[in-house]
Amino acid sequence: MTPPTLAPRRTVVIAPDSFKSSLSASAVAAEIAAGWREILPGDELVLVPQADGGEGTLDAIELSIAGARRRDAGEVTGPDGRPTRGQWLLLPDGTAVVELAQCSGLPLMRLPDACGASTRGLGEVIGHALDAGAQKLLIGLGGSASTDAGAGALCALGLRLFDSAGRALADGGGALNQLSRADRSKMRPPPPGGVFLLTDVVSVLYGQSGAALTFAPQKGASSAEVLLLDSGLRRFSQTLETPIDPETPGAGAAGGTAWGFAALWDAGIIPGAEFLAQLSGLPRALTRAQLIITGEGRFDESSLHGKVVGNVLTLAQRHAVPVALIAGQIAFNTGQLKRASPATALSLSQLAGSVEEALANPRPYLKMAARMLAQQQKLV
Repeated sequence: MTPPTLAPRRTVVIAPDSFKSSLSASAVAAEIAAGWREILPGDELVLVPQADGGEGTLDAIELSIAGARRRDAGEVTGPDGRPTRGQWLLLPDGTAVVELAQCSGLPLMRLPDACGASTRGLGEVIGHALDAGAQKLLIGLGGSASTDAGAGALCALGLRLFDSAGRALADGGGALNQLSRADRSKMRPPPPGGVFLLTDVVSVLYGQSGAALTFAPQKGASSAEVLLLDSGLRRFSQTLETPIDPETPGAGAAGGTAWGFAALWDAGIIPGAEFLAQLSGLPRALTRAQLIITGEGRFDESSLHGKVVGNVLTLAQRHAVPVALIAGQIAFNTGQLKRASPATALSLSQLAGSVEEALANPRPYLKMAARMLAQQQKLV
């Protein structure tokens, strides 16, 4: 007589973000699952890799929508002017998905150049999607190398920017300080279904909480360059004279690219982590979960505002599901971590002995962390 099949002891949802420039969200989820199964092979593991509009957005949507097809845009202009390969995603309903990080992201820079970095490649990929007949656009904004308010991308789509002598402006956020006139007459129109921006921050365009002062230092900007970029964003918004408020939450996403597309293409700004969580079915998966494991490369204060981990913590609290966090690095003290609310938090850098080792070779440490979490659950 065949013995009855035992039901899984528990359902564990694994929903990490990517570890930037190290592992995709799918790869992170797979390593965590592999480590967990070594200890608790009978558990049901539900892998739901996440993204928030930044790196990994194409992957997350491709996994979530049947019939999504990856398209090659060929060589486009990288953020530092060198060529890079552009890609986008065509969905069955004619929507094109473009990820800024894939073609204009910070890891594509050979050397830091916060004032010269541009989003031109993003516009070239969008142009390729429009040429292919895209009816609607989803643009993932996050992980940008530039602080140019999307000027490079918009110029690739036909916007022309001039200085006071009538010369075309150079690419990059620093050059926006010389902007005197903008000509939109040759700009391509947006697709008929509209343009929607998936953002991972709530920063405004300029000022104390703006794109430059908040994020340009992470892109290699000096204190003087931060102020230069901030004034360039201000000048760009004043020169374009549109009704889009620079104080709109999320306008500062991707170095102000969200504001540029909202101003010239009437694009809608959407919280990327929330949108992609719904698309992936994460809220539904949580209705039957006993634990959710999430993670990212660095867990800090910004993780709680528009990012994957912050959204997972919110959803888990709503569904009364405990959260285990695995991060390459945890930049919180004990009190801050307690207020952030994960039930358990493990740092790969502590397991590996250094941040560099953890991010250079995260796979074995992800498995180790997963085994540790599973051992804890085994005792429950």
